[in-house]
Amino acid sequence: MSSKLWLALGAAYGFFAVALGAFGAHALKERLTPDLLAVWRTAVEYHFYHALALLAVGLLARQLQPSGALTAAGVCFALGVLLFSGSLYALALSGVRVLGAVTPFGGLLFLAGWACLVWVSYRA
Repeated sequence: MSSKLWLALGAAYGFFAVALGAFGAHALKERLTPDLLAVWRTAVEYHFYHALALLAVGLLARQLQPSGALTAAGVCFALGVLLFSGSLYALALSGVRVLGAVTPFGGLLFLAGWACLVWVSYRA
């Protein structure tokens, strides 16, 4: 996949992380219980970290030869945000705790993405 895709996706994810963080801090502050607000903050935190990771994938894609491991890292980070942060956002808004069962799958994708970056770094 092209570096432009990862850079654009990272920038878009960053935009939404900031927007959702502000939404949580202002619109949800009085509506959510403290424990659900903490869940929202965790979602935003990991969302933002992995938006930055996607930007790193895009920058590395410009510098290195095409790599299946680099593409895998980007896919893992992108899907990880959707599953990890998305499930936490849904949990915080709905209060349905069973949604938390999806969260570890996103976490595993984050770990796989970072492992792919280790491999890319080692091979470079």
